[in-house]
Amino acid sequence: MRIIRVEHGGTSYYGILEDGLVFRLHQQPGHMEPIPLSEAKVLPLVTPSKVVCVGLNYKAHAEELGYPLPNMPSFFLKPPSSIIGNGEPIVLPSGMGRIEHEAELAMVVGKVCRNLTPEEAEESLFGFTCANDVTAREVQKVDPLIGHCKSYDTFCPIGPWIETDLEDINDLSIRCLVNGEVRQSANTGDMIFRPLDLLCFLSRVMTLMPGDVILTGTPPGISPIQADDVVQVSIEGIGTLSNPVEGPGPEEKILQ
Repeated sequence: MRIIRVEHGGTSYYGILEDGLVFRLHQQPGHMEPIPLSEAKVLPLVTPSKVVCVGLNYKAHAEELGYPLPNMPSFFLKPPSSIIGNGEPIVLPSGMGRIEHEAELAMVVGKVCRNLTPEEAEESLFGFTCANDVTAREVQKVDPLIGHCKSYDTFCPIGPWIETDLEDINDLSIRCLVNGEVRQSANTGDMIFRPLDLLCFLSRVMTLMPGDVILTGTPPGISPIQADDVVQVSIEGIGTLSNPVEGPGPEEKILQ
């Protein structure tokens, strides 16, 4: 089942996308009929309290960055203000040097979670989607606080929808294409720490809230993006997240 978030008739809500029609996920009197997707404004999928990003979760990615393999999951946070939806532009900040894509499988939390057991993990999720953990790589090399290079506005594209039914999240192909050229290609089976294990681990560190997003790490093949590129993240069983890339506008240059 594909879940999207839309605005229509002055209200925003989650809906089920089916054959170009949007059915309200929670129907209300007077709003029982579906609407054509073309008549709705598609909103970013989530408005989370936090975006939790797992780092170095593919062995080959750790090797390409020259980092040792982790003995336990490591993570950092992106601000919710970095989130954009499918089709929205990634805006490159001025003067930050090399900016790179990172294709990732994302989990969307479905209910309040704390100290989950493995048996509770799967039922605590709302679903899965594609994400791009955009990174200012040169900033990362000089700033030990990793949040700086990850936190710019538009640096967390998520979409195109939330998929609630996947047969095996531990065996999904994941790819990133820039202007149609494959830059990353791997399988979620290559992860060091599996998605549901990550969910349990993080729930022992912090309370996870409905709508929170967990990015599960990127495979090898990260590469730079620049203005006028189109970046696509495709994950088997989910779909394709596509975002154009723009250079900084005049107001961004002033702020920098």
